[in-house]
Amino acid sequence: MSWWDYGYQIAGMANRTTLVDNNTWNNSHIALVGQAMSSNETAAYEIMRDLDVDYVLAIFGGMIGYSGDDINKFLWMVRIAEGEHPDQITEANYFTEHGEFRVDSAGSKTLLNCLMYKMCYHRFGEFQTDFRMPSGYDRTRGVEIGNKNFGLYRVEEAFTTEHWLVRIYRVKGLENLEGKDRTKIIERVDRRRRLKSKVRNTHEGPDQEKEPSLRSKMEPILTADEIPEVLDRGFQLILETLEKFTNEGSGWRWMAS
Repeated sequence: MSWWDYGYQIAGMANRTTLVDNNTWNNSHIALVGQAMSSNETAAYEIMRDLDVDYVLAIFGGMIGYSGDDINKFLWMVRIAEGEHPDQITEANYFTEHGEFRVDSAGSKTLLNCLMYKMCYHRFGEFQTDFRMPSGYDRTRGVEIGNKNFGLYRVEEAFTTEHWLVRIYRVKGLENLEGKDRTKIIERVDRRRRLKSKVRNTHEGPDQEKEPSLRSKMEPILTADEIPEVLDRGFQLILETLEKFTNEGSGWRWMAS
């Protein structure tokens, strides 16, 4: 899971399936990812479990001063999420009482405890990026971060690049959670899935149920051994069609009026 900006790059360069990508037609799905990024770790975990997320990626520029990172894009995640889920996400909660968006100690508690903030700033408070500044100094925002000493309980750091620009987290399995937490999360995820799958069909009856729109069932139509033969037939058909077009033209005839 990542914000939609990186979907094509992840699919093309890493050969990994993403929930959302640069084809932004599915606003409701993007909003769900935005909701997960904007929620606290527990609420985000339920969404990620519901979507079968294995890994989460964040782009963070605070170590090197890169301004195009996910913290600077974060309000768009909040706004899009609020558009679809206004009962869970409210943009005003991510600003201070004076209407400021801040990541330092004056920042809103909702912001300082959401999943995106924690993924970007996990362990960052231990580092001094500038000898003239305190530890946890964000070079992009030009401030000392406000939430340094926190742990992660639903995700764990899997990979961080040398300059912290790319940060990837693994979503923990249910077996890593304590008994009561595991039971509660399973119940809430099951409830979410039942609510999604129960789609009313006014044409076929009020109690009609359908498969969730975000799920799909795929069946292989070719085996690995059959693919070369099918490709050969396809190429042969293309060559035959081109030869026919070269010899006979398109079949169109121009007629003077």
